[in-house]
Amino acid sequence: MNYCFLKHWILMIPLLWPCLKVSEILKAEKARRTVPSTWRAKRAWVWRPFVVLEEMDDIQCVGKLRSDLDNGNNSFQYKLLGIGAGSFSINERTGEICAIQKLDREEKSLYILRAQVIDTTIGKAVETESEFVIRVLDINDNEPRFLDEPYEAIVPEMSPEGTFVIKVTANDADDPSTGYHARILYNLERGQPYFSVEPTTGVIRISSKMDRELQDTYCVIIQAKDMLGQPGALSGTTTVSIKLSDINDNKPIFKESFYRFTISESAPIGKSIGKIMAYDDDIGENAEMEYSIEDDDSKIFDIIIDNDTQEGIVILKKKVDFEQQSYYGIRAKVKNCHVDEELAPAHVNASTTYIKVQVEDEDEPPVFLLPYYILEIPEGKPYGTIVGTVSATDPDRRQSPMRYYLTGSKMFDINDNGTIITTNMLDREVSAWYNLTVTATETYNVQQISSAHVYVQVF
Repeated sequence: MNYCFLKHWILMIPLLWPCLKVSEILKAEKARRTVPSTWRAKRAWVWRPFVVLEEMDDIQCVGKLRSDLDNGNNSFQYKLLGIGAGSFSINERTGEICAIQKLDREEKSLYILRAQVIDTTIGKAVETESEFVIRVLDINDNEPRFLDEPYEAIVPEMSPEGTFVIKVTANDADDPSTGYHARILYNLERGQPYFSVEPTTGVIRISSKMDRELQDTYCVIIQAKDMLGQPGALSGTTTVSIKLSDINDNKPIFKESFYRFTISESAPIGKSIGKIMAYDDDIGENAEMEYSIEDDDSKIFDIIIDNDTQEGIVILKKKVDFEQQSYYGIRAKVKNCHVDEELAPAHVNASTTYIKVQVEDEDEPPVFLLPYYILEIPEGKPYGTIVGTVSATDPDRRQSPMRYYLTGSKMFDINDNGTIITTNMLDREVSAWYNLTVTATETYNVQQISSAHVYVQVF
């Protein structure tokens, strides 16, 4: 048993030897540092951590530098070196350091300086230069300032309570590790009861529904206070402009319940009769509308949209005739072109209006009973023989009497009742056919004229 144990350790020694050597070296180094030479044991700087308050007008005592070789015989001279040393003074004999200028921690929070001590009797330094730090302590001298100003936000009207609007953020230049100097709370100074702000995050949310048609822009003022709002806290404010975007929550409505238009019976198809107008409190695409005619079996009228004004233009789709129908009554309705499904309940029962169209009578020319006439007469008949009769009537209600005129041959004449007679004896061998034109003129308006062809055959 002992033999095996001994054999085991003999095999392990070569493996552990490097580790034992490293341990030896580390112990020696530690001993060297712990027990310096006699000369170093007598030389050391002595000071405590140095701090100074910012923004102080009076001279502040910061602390004291001292070498433990200084026996107080005033032969040692202390000096300050380094960037920023001019903000401090040092008593060359005692090593006492004072701040002689007002310091601003936000500009410079640490001063890294070097200390030097000289024995004036020999004119040489008795200590090696050593770095030390003067830390500037914070006071709450900076109010919170908002970033990313100006703040603007857009949110849909009628948004529910709790809807996110925008987040504002304030920054405090004071030291966040000193008390609550940089701990900020947000407060809503203006904007109730429609908005609220989360105190610790600066997130603005909706707290009450708003209707863009009543007011479309809101000015909200947010205050940021440091020190968690405790007495003595500093504050800053910012303004947030919040605009409500439109949703299609209003249907178009006719302001007039009745329209009266007139149209001449001679008006061509496509003629504009008049304009109707509905109003929508929404804007943009949400205010686009279309007009239509309800239950119009006649299909005589149509309504098209004026895209610039959103007016409905009533036009003639078929010809009208005063003698057949002197007026028409139609009902028009209006609706939006774009309605989201969730807003459909606001658009039920479309607005309507009644339109009366009066047809105006026009003095129309006479109308012959036939488009043309074919008459026959035997040859050899005496002068004044009746060939036949043509007839034209006034299509207007006043039924004007007619006057007839005949052209095309001197062998015939026509009287006031449209009867055509011969003025000479006819000979078939001379002419078997005569092409005549009969003109009918209204007695009340000689400008209204119509003509018809009359073909007379001699047999």
